Amino acid sequence: MDNILNQILSFQGTFFTILITIGIYYATQWILKKSSKGKSDWGIIKSIILFSIILIGAIAIVLSLPMDPSTKGNISSLIGIVISAVFALSSATFMGNGMAGIMLRTINSFKPGDFIRTNDLFGRVTERGLFHTEIQTENRDLTTIPNLYLTTHPVKVIRTSGTFITGVCSLGYDVNRITIEKALLKAIEKAGLKDGFVRITDLGDFSVVYKSFGLLEDIKTIISAESKLNAMILDCLHEAGIEIVSPNFMNQRAVGDTVFIPKKVTKSEQKKLDDIAAPENVIFDKADEAESLEKRKEKLADIDAKIKTIAEELKAATTEEEKLECKNRMDKWTNIKDKMLEKIDAKQDEINSAK
Repeated sequence: MDNILNQILSFQGTFFTILITIGIYYATQWILKKSSKGKSDWGIIKSIILFSIILIGAIAIVLSLPMDPSTKGNISSLIGIVISAVFALSSATFMGNGMAGIMLRTINSFKPGDFIRTNDLFGRVTERGLFHTEIQTENRDLTTIPNLYLTTHPVKVIRTSGTFITGVCSLGYDVNRITIEKALLKAIEKAGLKDGFVRITDLGDFSVVYKSFGLLEDIKTIISAESKLNAMILDCLHEAGIEIVSPNFMNQRAVGDTVFIPKKVTKSEQKKLDDIAAPENVIFDKADEAESLEKRKEKLADIDAKIKTIAEELKAATTEEEKLECKNRMDKWTNIKDKMLEKIDAKQDEINSAK
């Protein structure tokens, strides 16, 4: 009985170490949860801190076991070698992406909701983390891009104030370029674009390449706007009696006097097509939510600034009336901040769970 009691007492330090580790873990988790309200970037930071606590606690528990000092030394050496090997193998990419994330935040060239293009990837930003950036593509799919990739490749950000979209077509030398340019400028106008112009980009062996440009102010409709521009180019060229057909095609087929211009559709059929909702509403649903969340965070920052200003006014107040008025305003904006934090957290959870 005494031997059993002595063995239990020998594990007293280990039990104490386990309790301390558990206490520190949950206390840190509570503090981080409270501090990270409204801050989506803290997810990975929380994970790293909690993992570090678990790792250090596990090592402390092992070392607190009642073992021979030489055995403890061997275990400590083994743990050190394993941890060093893990960090050596993973730290290059891990730290590289982390530093790239900090760099992107410092530059701040894009935020959630923005359209970006890098190499063959195009979409709207839905999440901007420390180690990765997530975009929603034209197919509504979510693509995760390592931040290191974004810092080592050119990234084009579509300006929120507007961007020029283009339509390209190649036409034969038998049609006067002035006639073509007039038709293309009309197409740009009918597509709802501004400041339109046309460039001749190539004089080929069989055709001339025309590129139409128009300023799109509402960039959220960029995909449907590009489609509409191409549709208007077709319609306006056909209305002008211009065939959009390759000279090679005409030379290789005996078509006689056939003219390759389709018949016009009725106004009711055209109206049905125009009434179809913009596809961007469905394609970029998560990106819209992320943009809405980002705007709420910006409002939250404004509220923080107001609370700080009121706190300074409270310090400078000399009369009881002034102090009471400042306290009332402080309570009002603090309540607004708390409610907004709850909404931001709920929206963040909703976005994180969206697949």
